[in-house]
Amino acid sequence: MSGALSVVPAGVVDGKDVYKLFDYCREHKFAIPAFNITSSSTANAALEAARDAKSPLILQVSQGGAAYFAGKGLPNDKQQASIAGAVAAANHVRSVAHLYGVPVVLHSDHCAKKLLPWFDGMLDADEAYFKKEGKPLFSSHMLDLSEEPKEENIATCKKYLARMAKIGVWLEMEIGITGGEEDGVNNEGVDNAALYTQPEDIWDIYREFSEITPNFSIAAGFGNVHGVYKPGNVSLKPELLAKHQAYVREQLKTDKELPVFLVFHGGSGSEKHEITTAVKNGVVKMNVDTDTQFAYLEGIRDFVLNKKDYLMTQVGNPEGKQAQQKAIRPPRLGPRGRKDNVEALHDRLRGLALCWKALGTTQAFFRGPLILSAET
Repeated sequence: MSGALSVVPAGVVDGKDVYKLFDYCREHKFAIPAFNITSSSTANAALEAARDAKSPLILQVSQGGAAYFAGKGLPNDKQQASIAGAVAAANHVRSVAHLYGVPVVLHSDHCAKKLLPWFDGMLDADEAYFKKEGKPLFSSHMLDLSEEPKEENIATCKKYLARMAKIGVWLEMEIGITGGEEDGVNNEGVDNAALYTQPEDIWDIYREFSEITPNFSIAAGFGNVHGVYKPGNVSLKPELLAKHQAYVREQLKTDKELPVFLVFHGGSGSEKHEITTAVKNGVVKMNVDTDTQFAYLEGIRDFVLNKKDYLMTQVGNPEGKQAQQKAIRPPRLGPRGRKDNVEALHDRLRGLALCWKALGTTQAFFRGPLILSAET
């Protein structure tokens, strides 16, 4: 057994294994892609791509995506649909992930202050699962209180982190705002200065959180924007992450090159050199959503366009007036279509060079946004 599977098992990882996996990423300088899922079909597509690429994977649900998983017809005034959908998604992934033979981190995405009842509901589910199974339902959760004052952000995260540490759940937090729009939170008009986190902020978080547990990561702002924009419209500065690491290293008086686990938000549409620089500076998780949303749409769009003459009526098509359409239009064929979603996920996995680096496979590593070699 080699690569990531030498330190963690296949299937959903939790507790100390999440730390081991991210530490392996940090040591070998690669990032695991985090794909948002909204259904069993999107989860399965990501798992299939990870299996074929022999890559670890992070599957995450947003508050809106979780509500969709449960059913958009449900009321959600108290986050009940989002809680139920997140739990349903987690149970689905836990049921099948081990069959794909790769490590999987099961995560919840951005939770703003107004969505804390959703967070509480997921933690309740984690604790109930832990009581029964000896492990939490989710591997990790994200609190995004970046719009709140720094002191409130840190204090609230610490309160939750203390609760999460008891059952081995990892915490991802955000400091510095990610621009653009994501899951109903619109930061398109935010002051550009707020998009760039300062080294002192990273140290304050690291110092406070380390009093509780080492199981946390920081999504630091370096100009990140959700969505895909025209070249030149987004000014990413991943080189700033090196300054964050250096500052924390200096405060700790340690020789450890990358003391902080960092996260890259708004990864869709990023340039190769930006990803490479971010990963070199300690990014172990990279969020990708917009790219795969479009890939999913492409699969359905092209299926409908290519088969439109077969989809207009239940009986009758170009092959005959009485020809049946049933074999052409089962619900399972639309999302599967041309497997565009799987192929798009493959591209991102290749781009992050995970198939060679993560599991130590003897396959030739792929050339993509991040180019790694055996000497890296």
